[in-house]
Amino acid sequence: MKFIEIILRGVGQVMFQNNYFSGLLFLIGIFYNSWLFGLAAIAGTIISTVSAQILNYSKEDIKNGLFGFNGALTGIAILVFFEPTLGSIVALIVGSLVSTVVMNFLKKIVPPFTAPFVLVTWILIYSLVYIFKFPLETEPSSAVDYSFQIIESSGKSFGQVMFQNNAVTGFLFLVAILINDKLAALYAVYAAVVGSLFGWLFSASFSSINDGLMGYNAILCAIALGGTRKKDLVWITFAIILSTLVQIGLGKTGIITLTAPFVLTTWIVLGLKELEERKKKIAN
Repeated sequence: MKFIEIILRGVGQVMFQNNYFSGLLFLIGIFYNSWLFGLAAIAGTIISTVSAQILNYSKEDIKNGLFGFNGALTGIAILVFFEPTLGSIVALIVGSLVSTVVMNFLKKIVPPFTAPFVLVTWILIYSLVYIFKFPLETEPSSAVDYSFQIIESSGKSFGQVMFQNNAVTGFLFLVAILINDKLAALYAVYAAVVGSLFGWLFSASFSSINDGLMGYNAILCAIALGGTRKKDLVWITFAIILSTLVQIGLGKTGIITLTAPFVLTTWIVLGLKELEERKKKIAN
């Protein structure tokens, strides 16, 4: 039972929720959209967690699911971008394992967040496509939207954190956050709406906005930077705008963005906050 709880915490930590019930709801949401992605999330979390145990990494971090969430995202990503074949399954296993090693390395230098997942998945995707000639899966083109659907875009923004283009799944994710942290849920809703609005202001297509692609990085930024001070809302709003710009900018280069906009933006904001604190100390 303890191992199951650790695995569920690992899934929950994708959105910073150290709560096994939140993790269970995340899994239910993923399975609602795709049983294949649900299995991939479980497999990735188990592989990355067991790897951390074998490598004798921090027991406290393992217990809190911190070596599970990058594996969960890596596992889902592989089966989002590639057909389930022997080659892609091997890539899922290797990627989940390596994400644990990268996580342990990065956490000694910077807050790693989902950077291990991003780095490992980029390497895997481009290696499989350009070296091993695996065909890249793409979602069928949705009908062109000519209006901004705020409810749909907000729901799908939550779902897209874990590659789930499904509003019902997204709202289940929101409930999972709400159960564990009401303030984080409030910030997340704010981020989903504001991120989508700024996507529209920055001329992103209505289809990408309504599919939640302008909101999911903003949601992660808001939860990661959340706090009880008034100024925290200012930093979160800045992060939402910046992450949306980074998402659009990286997208125009043809790079598969994943959660890179969230990671880069949050590192920048944390750096700016640290710089501000240093200036205050010098002034005092």
